Amino acid sequence: MTLRLGVPSKGRLMEKTFDWFGARGVELARTGSDREYSAAVNGADGVTLQLLSAGEIPRELAAGRIHMGVTGIDMVREKLAFWDNQVSEVATLGFGGATLVIAVPACWVDVDTLQDLDAAAAAFRRGHGFRLRIATKYHRLVREFLRREGVADYQLVDSQGATEGTVKNETAEAIADITSTGETLRANHLKILSDGIVLKSEATLYKSRTADWSGAARPALERLEEQLGLPGARPAS
Repeated sequence: MTLRLGVPSKGRLMEKTFDWFGARGVELARTGSDREYSAAVNGADGVTLQLLSAGEIPRELAAGRIHMGVTGIDMVREKLAFWDNQVSEVATLGFGGATLVIAVPACWVDVDTLQDLDAAAAAFRRGHGFRLRIATKYHRLVREFLRREGVADYQLVDSQGATEGTVKNETAEAIADITSTGETLRANHLKILSDGIVLKSEATLYKSRTADWSGAARPALERLEEQLGLPGARPAS
């Protein structure tokens, strides 16, 4: 069995992943058109490449259908309950950095912390008869974070589009979303709570704890880790 490596199938994340491996002597390449998902690996014996969406990679790792994969920390921790029982981090790659934050309207001058948000949520429910809405794509991460911080009287509403616009469109009162510079938040008159950082994320190489590491996959891993400058790691049993 060859070692199956999954990497993002498009965009800057794919390009940066290709560059990261290429700088270490492992050439990853798309072999078809932009609409095809065929790919090849040169410089790493026993490794095959699969192009997947960044959101698919955590599930494929957890299911054991790929041995290793590159995706964001946010993707793994959002999509996999008890993620560290299913995958392990091999290396952070130094790109794809972003932060998941809680943001509220800039005009909420009395709301600067999570404690303020909790008080505002309680007042909102008393005044409006329903819970304050927080729009997000990251339900697991946000719910766990707010529970740890003692924030109640809110509801999460799903946003798969432009989350920053939900407050202006009056479909939410606050948001939880990924940001790199904060410029889009400011452009939409939103501010990050001073203690509202949920998670810092970047592109990371993961290894599956559930994949079949027998046969050729194990020696392929050892060779690949040596080529990548990551000696000593071993597949989880």
